[in-house]
Amino acid sequence: MSTVTVARSLPRIAEAVGLAVRTAGAVPRQLGLTRAALEANGFTGKLGETLVVPSREGTTLVAVGVGDDPSANQLRDAAAAFARAAGNREHLATNLLEAASGSVGDAAAAVVEGVVLASYRYVGQKTDTSAASKLDTLTLVAPAASASAAERGVTRAMATTRAAQLARDLANSPPSHLNARGIADLAVELAAEHGLGCEVFGKDQLAVLGCGGILGVNAGSVEPPRMVKLTYRPRNPKAHLALVGKGVMYDSGGISLKPSNPMHAVMKMDMSGAAAVLAAMTALKALRCRNQVTAWLMCTDNMPSGSALKLGDVLTMRNGKTVEIHNTDAEGRLILADGLSLAVEEEPDAIVDIATLTGAALSALGKEYAAVLGTSDAVIEQVEAAAGAVDEPVWELPLSKDRYRKLLDSVVADMRNVGGPYAGAITAAIFLSEFSGEVPWAHIDMAGAMDVDADKGWKSKGATGYGARLLIELAQGFTPPT
Repeated sequence: MSTVTVARSLPRIAEAVGLAVRTAGAVPRQLGLTRAALEANGFTGKLGETLVVPSREGTTLVAVGVGDDPSANQLRDAAAAFARAAGNREHLATNLLEAASGSVGDAAAAVVEGVVLASYRYVGQKTDTSAASKLDTLTLVAPAASASAAERGVTRAMATTRAAQLARDLANSPPSHLNARGIADLAVELAAEHGLGCEVFGKDQLAVLGCGGILGVNAGSVEPPRMVKLTYRPRNPKAHLALVGKGVMYDSGGISLKPSNPMHAVMKMDMSGAAAVLAAMTALKALRCRNQVTAWLMCTDNMPSGSALKLGDVLTMRNGKTVEIHNTDAEGRLILADGLSLAVEEEPDAIVDIATLTGAALSALGKEYAAVLGTSDAVIEQVEAAAGAVDEPVWELPLSKDRYRKLLDSVVADMRNVGGPYAGAITAAIFLSEFSGEVPWAHIDMAGAMDVDADKGWKSKGATGYGARLLIELAQGFTPPT
């Protein structure tokens, strides 16, 4: 993790310095250029524009466009643009906080997130690691009057960026290097490090619990499943939030085998929901979250074999409901059903699940937005507010049980696991709602937002780590719905 500090002036160690330039007004004198000179080089100060200006001292100066009156989210993007313009330099500094018109703390957190997350590179199993991030130090320049607020923002951002990078690392990991046992073992280590309670449930324990969903999905795999329960409980908690994450470590589709196309190749990321939940939990103690948070990671892979789940099979879930299987590639909802059922038994104030659940959500909303649906407007509104604050946007789709629940009707069981070719994100959420009981509940379908094909803003090519910062923001500000 890079070192981030707040200082009153630019440090000598800085190899690249990002200087904020608005679309109008004075230009930072350190650039040594007039606005006319900047414009002659195609730089107008629009948000995210950069212009690299070499200096005599050897420090690279970067003019960073911040627009007119940038929000914290816009400063995050401007900081990301600076990080990319700075290349592989190790020591960076910026005065982007001078462009903040709102909370200095929020602005500082956004700038740190932008620089650190844009600098992220996953090198994994490469023998040549030269592409790895070289970022070592980042200095935020702020006047003395704003230093304390900026430092608080930095502290917050160090926790959120660490979590987001963890979620990215997990989702980017090859399935040969990270299975259900591996993520469970890691969860045990991280729980001890970050003040969390941790319980791990293997195949036998899941059978005793009656978790037919995860056991059914796991039936075709040689790798055993794992369910991980994490608990964060501060003294005198204000509320209790439950989180459930889909952790399909690799999704072949099972007997309903996926086609061999680029989407199949990224199905190692079908555990991004569980990665986001695990990552978010690691930040709660550092941020002194005042709410109790209990989380379930539902982890298995979905493979075809002679013992695999078959179309027409009927599974009995943790809450006793029976499900007829019409598509083994609709497996995420089966493992979430068990997790939601267990979460209900804890009687939390609300439940939020997150999953790379449906291609329908991707088709409807593309790569920028996740879908959100649920039984509680109050919880959905809190998810939307958290998503907006961290620039991990969601868009609400209608649950519409009265119109679509009948699509899940089964002749031989309480329901089937798919509802036909249309409204797939909605029918999947309706399926999940059968397991959320009377507890206020929201579901985040992040299938589109799980990865990007190229660097964009604070997102780096590959897994985005979507959901980790959203869930942290949600947990910190959560209030029980009334």
